[in-house]
Amino acid sequence: MPQTASSVEVSKSFGRFGRQALESPLTITHHGHESLVLLSHAEYLRLKSRDRQVYALDEVPDDIAEGVRAARAPSAAAAFDNEVGSDA
Repeated sequence: MPQTASSVEVSKSFGRFGRQALESPLTITHHGHESLVLLSHAEYLRLKSRDRQVYALDEVPDDIAEGVRAARAPSAAAAFDNEVGSDA
């Protein structure tokens, strides 16, 4: 089965392409350009779980800030100490 299909093909045979998307994502093209990707709900949830939250410095939740404060660099990082100023 193809990994890419036109929007016309998908609209005519959605059931077949839907079943295919349960196995692997399907790129849908419109006028020859990649437009959409059809994928299983499980794959969507897997990708969505990898979303990242970004905070401004003054908005970082206390538990995350404490985790950052408690983190220690690995010993191999000492090789780069000369790259930061003495006031860092």
